[in-house]
Amino acid sequence: MMQIADRMSRLGTETAFEVLLKARALEAQGKHIVHLEIGEPDFDTPQNIIEAAKKALDDGFTHYGPSAGLPQAREAVANYVNATRGYQMWDADNVVITPGAKPIMFFGMMAVLNEGDEVIYPNPGFPIYESVINFLGAKPVPLQLKEEKEFRFDIADLEALITPRTKMLIINTPQNPTGGILTREDLQQIAELSVKHNLIVLSDEIYSQVVYGDFQHTSITEFDGMAERTMILDGFSKTFAMTGWRLGYGLFPKDIAKLVAKLQTNCTSCTSSFSQIAGIEALSDRTLPAVNIFLKEFEKRRDLIVEHLNTIPGFRCHKPHGAFYVFPNIADTGMTSQEMETFLLNEAGVACLSGTAFGAHGEGFIRFSYANSLENIEEAMHRVKAALERRG
Repeated sequence: MMQIADRMSRLGTETAFEVLLKARALEAQGKHIVHLEIGEPDFDTPQNIIEAAKKALDDGFTHYGPSAGLPQAREAVANYVNATRGYQMWDADNVVITPGAKPIMFFGMMAVLNEGDEVIYPNPGFPIYESVINFLGAKPVPLQLKEEKEFRFDIADLEALITPRTKMLIINTPQNPTGGILTREDLQQIAELSVKHNLIVLSDEIYSQVVYGDFQHTSITEFDGMAERTMILDGFSKTFAMTGWRLGYGLFPKDIAKLVAKLQTNCTSCTSSFSQIAGIEALSDRTLPAVNIFLKEFEKRRDLIVEHLNTIPGFRCHKPHGAFYVFPNIADTGMTSQEMETFLLNEAGVACLSGTAFGAHGEGFIRFSYANSLENIEEAMHRVKAALERRG
């Protein structure tokens, strides 16, 4: 029997895909499931992006490209990030383009973490943070997000976790799974701590353009001393409904960008050339009308699902300011998060995720993605309420 490497026991997973598999099995048995488990926009990719990809194929963009990305695509990303963050800081040499955004996390962390380094990360938070930290032999240090602070964390709690072995801090704003947003004041204080303690910051900004109302996304790189110690993770999946294109990017200090590109050389060689041409089109002003439509629809869906959830006995739900998730507190139902996930899938035909899929501090919560139609959200909420009433 083939022996498995010890490190594989330290690798986690993303539970959303496991729940999707269970839901598909029930559908194969003839049961109708409303899918609120996957963080994927249900919109199709805007047509101008699709046409750009078709033209790129016709124009011969079917060959290898540089590991860090096509020069014109790297330049487009740098210009876009400068424009959307409101400063002129980045150029093409800071950018690495990858097949999806997860390699930015994996390669970036691999480039700077040694075994035994401590990494502070948000909990509940995207589960792959903890998975990669463990896989690399570093030590994950969870930082609790608090419901009473709109799923932000106390700066004092962060400072208390910093030790001489702390190498990296991961932040995610807007946040998965809660939809919380770190305020400008939060980020200023985080920046000051990061400079004081010489921390590297991985800033996951994949939902940077999915914000509602008067809220504006602020990148921690705006603050003094942060550009040289921050890795920005971003991509095309969420903003432009391009999940299946597998197209992400990171911005790094230039010496780190070279190392990340070298890791990509050793892993995937490069990102597909024609998809990068499509990405350039996505970042153009021609895509703004479609993105604005997506945002308005997401906001309607958010308002609808929050309104319904707050009428269900045992549930309470904060209205998120970003991303497309709600993270209702279900502790008063008397069920654990995992019990609620299983119950709603089997008894209500609604797929959601246990809060513990996002870490130990997710107990007492579940996550619904509202990246689905108003009609499906309405149906799902009626099913949830009815199933819980039958349970008594």
